[in-house]
Amino acid sequence: MKGIANAAPALAMIAAFACVAGGAVTIRRGDRRKGVLMLVMAVVLVGNVLIWTM
Repeated sequence: MKGIANAAPALAMIAAFACVAGGAVTIRRGDRRKGVLMLVMAVVLVGNVLIWTM
Protein backbone atom coordinates (compact mmCIF):
# COMPACT_ATOMS: atom_id res chain seq x y z
CA MET A 1 0.00 0.00 0.00
CA LYS A 2 2.94 2.33 0.54
CA GLY A 3 3.76 2.33 -3.18
CA ILE A 4 0.29 3.54 -4.11
CA ALA A 5 0.47 6.32 -1.52
CA ASN A 6 3.80 7.47 -2.92
CA ALA A 7 2.49 7.46 -6.49
CA ALA A 8 -0.75 9.37 -5.77
CA PRO A 9 0.73 12.91 -5.84
CA ALA A 10 2.60 12.20 -9.07
CA LEU A 11 -0.53 10.86 -10.73
CA ALA A 12 -2.53 13.85 -9.49
CA MET A 13 0.03 16.27 -10.98
CA ILE A 14 -0.09 14.45 -14.32
CA ALA A 15 -3.89 14.71 -14.21
CA ALA A 16 -3.65 18.42 -13.36
CA PHE A 17 -1.43 19.08 -16.39
CA ALA A 18 -3.83 17.10 -18.56
CA CYS A 19 -6.75 19.15 -17.23
CA VAL A 20 -4.95 22.41 -18.01
CA ALA A 21 -4.23 21.27 -21.55
CA GLY A 22 -7.75 19.94 -22.05
CA GLY A 23 -9.30 23.07 -20.58
CA ALA A 24 -7.29 25.31 -22.89
CA VAL A 25 -8.29 23.25 -25.93
CA THR A 26 -11.93 23.23 -24.86
CA ILE A 27 -11.95 27.01 -24.39
CA ARG A 28 -10.37 27.50 -27.82
CA ARG A 29 -13.06 25.32 -29.38
CA GLY A 30 -15.74 27.58 -27.96
CA ASP A 31 -17.11 25.71 -24.95
CA ARG A 32 -15.97 28.19 -22.32
CA ARG A 33 -17.91 26.79 -19.34
CA LYS A 34 -16.46 23.28 -19.58
CA GLY A 35 -12.99 24.66 -20.21
CA VAL A 36 -13.07 26.87 -17.14
CA LEU A 37 -14.37 23.98 -15.04
CA MET A 38 -11.42 21.86 -16.18
CA LEU A 39 -9.03 24.65 -15.20
CA VAL A 40 -10.68 24.91 -11.78
CA MET A 41 -10.34 21.15 -11.37
CA ALA A 42 -6.63 21.43 -12.14
CA VAL A 43 -6.23 24.09 -9.43
CA VAL A 44 -8.03 21.86 -6.93
CA LEU A 45 -5.79 18.91 -7.80
CA VAL A 46 -2.65 21.00 -7.34
CA GLY A 47 -4.01 22.24 -4.00
CA ASN A 48 -4.60 18.66 -2.90
CA VAL A 49 -1.05 17.71 -3.81
CA LEU A 50 0.29 20.66 -1.83
CA ILE A 51 -1.72 19.55 1.20
CA TRP A 52 -0.61 15.91 0.82
CA THR A 53 3.06 16.86 0.71
CA MET A 54 2.99 18.97 3.85
